[in-house]
Amino acid sequence: MKKKKVYYLILLLCLTISLIIFSNYSIEKNSRNKTYFDSSQIEKNKVGLVLGTSKTLKNGTINLYFKYRINATVELFNKGKIDFILISGDNGNENYDEPSDFKNELIKLGIPENKIFLDYAGFRTLDSVIRAKEIFGQQSITIISQQFHNERAIYLAEKNGIKAIGFNAQDVSGRYGIKVKIREYLARTKVFIDILFGVNPKFLGEKIEIK
Repeated sequence: MKKKKVYYLILLLCLTISLIIFSNYSIEKNSRNKTYFDSSQIEKNKVGLVLGTSKTLKNGTINLYFKYRINATVELFNKGKIDFILISGDNGNENYDEPSDFKNELIKLGIPENKIFLDYAGFRTLDSVIRAKEIFGQQSITIISQQFHNERAIYLAEKNGIKAIGFNAQDVSGRYGIKVKIREYLARTKVFIDILFGVNPKFLGEKIEIK
């Protein structure tokens, strides 16, 4: 009986590892030639979808993922590669507001307020991508985040009938960057589970026209 339990545990472990490897490979393969580091080479889209993250870390220092996504968004807008910016992030309570943090920073850097739209219900990448289509009416978007995040978001977008490309913000190195990359492997695995079970965004709501 004990041997049987060990066998099933080993089998489960092998299946889990296989799913993680398969998920990562599939998402990376799908995104080939769909993400860009050079803004001069990326095609134009009406809307750039910025995927939210916290402005600061727990120790109070600036979150470099936030800073680099801001920089990438400003570059893309100033090069005329997007006309509008849709910021999608978590606003789970009144003390935590990712979209407004991004908006305030972008305005400081010269982006006109009337070119910025906020999605306060982007609790997950899946929510952000689907809501860009279902709430904000976008069939084709440029996703702005780090490359690993863009790859996952593009996969989700295409599975939901959206044409998507990604503009890659500068990545983050060091210990914090490694932790995020490890979490990304698990997030990519969850993509396939969500697709299998037809998971939808937490909230939808009234449509908002971007113009």
